Amino acid sequence: MRILIKNAQMIAKDNDLLAGEIWLEDNVIHAIGQDFEKQSLSFDKVYDVKNALVIPGLIDVHVHFREPGFEYKETIRTGSLAAAHGGFTQVCAMPNVNPAPDTPEKMQRMLAKIKQEAVVKVHQYAPITKNRESDTDLADLADLKKAGAWNFSNDGLGVQTADTMYRAMVEAAKIEKTIVAHAEDNSLLNGGVMHAGKRARELGIPGIFSIVESSQVARDLALAQSAGCHYHVCHISTKETVQLIREAKKADTYVTCEVTPHHLLLTDEDILADNAIWKVNPPLPRKADQEALIEGLLDGTIDMIATDHAPHAQAEKETNFINGAFGIVGLEQTFSLMYTHFVEKGILALEKLIHLMSTHPAKVFKMSGGCLQIGKSADITVINLDQEYVIDAKNFESKGYNTPFLGWKVKGDTLLTFVDGKLAWG
Repeated sequence: MRILIKNAQMIAKDNDLLAGEIWLEDNVIHAIGQDFEKQSLSFDKVYDVKNALVIPGLIDVHVHFREPGFEYKETIRTGSLAAAHGGFTQVCAMPNVNPAPDTPEKMQRMLAKIKQEAVVKVHQYAPITKNRESDTDLADLADLKKAGAWNFSNDGLGVQTADTMYRAMVEAAKIEKTIVAHAEDNSLLNGGVMHAGKRARELGIPGIFSIVESSQVARDLALAQSAGCHYHVCHISTKETVQLIREAKKADTYVTCEVTPHHLLLTDEDILADNAIWKVNPPLPRKADQEALIEGLLDGTIDMIATDHAPHAQAEKETNFINGAFGIVGLEQTFSLMYTHFVEKGILALEKLIHLMSTHPAKVFKMSGGCLQIGKSADITVINLDQEYVIDAKNFESKGYNTPFLGWKVKGDTLLTFVDGKLAWG
């Protein structure tokens, strides 16, 4: 199909907005300019976006779609619809499903299901270890790569044994893949379920100390330096982790990392009651951690924003911290939250937000998209920056609505999402 998006605003140099039109054809951006209709060109579909912002499709390297095994929480179909609704054209799905895709056969079945059900591009992680059990045998990373595995992660579980992690990193380096780590030392957890601070003591809730994350990151950085592996740290949440990664980058360790909107916008001080809606892993940080995360975002230590979209059934979250499930949904509100609370407040330039949510994830993980360029994939998101709305679960495509952001007023609503030139949302 030949598609025209007209009356669009696009980001030019120096964060200025430039008016123009985009011509999509054969799954790619065919041309960017003005007045294509006046050139006697015919289009199968014309979208007048009335000065809305057109950006490269958003990319999320960390989502949970729960299928197979936990379809009551989310499915590939509902998760990918939620992604499209949030402006995401590519997402990377974690392997904490049942069965985990830890063999080529399981991976191929998973990819076939994704091809059948997804409305956006879904890249599937494989586990680092068989069935994601941290202290057992490595999965066959080379065979999983051949079967189509995106990269490797045991997300939800930290790899506890240094030898296991080192062997995984050596193998990943050989096959030019990335180890994507949930950093958590189980020996330091001691039953904790929220950040170990004043609020946890006031509420009588067992705490998680910052060293649970940072001690394992420190170990893994040393291993990655020795193995020559690309090591990516999921959802970092402490000031110590930010500093470790900052120093490792200076030492030319091949490390990247991500941060979630909930760690940037919420702290443990926001938790006023023993309510699992606030329960997330890693836990909501102390104020000093949040400040360090924002500083790391601004100075380039943190490479990208990821949602860690983690849907759960209502009963799993409408309980207390001890009994509730870890996780917050994020695909459908992340751009709006970041635009409202960071761009509108002058903390981040709009161009920088697009860099963190599209351009740089594409560059780091060698993905298509991430740019508006002729000949590149027609993965495009159209957003009305002036549209104000209230985050409301009844508007979600996700099965999960476990988020403390319900009721927040935000700006920046997704109008259209195109994946390879096909309309996925709008």
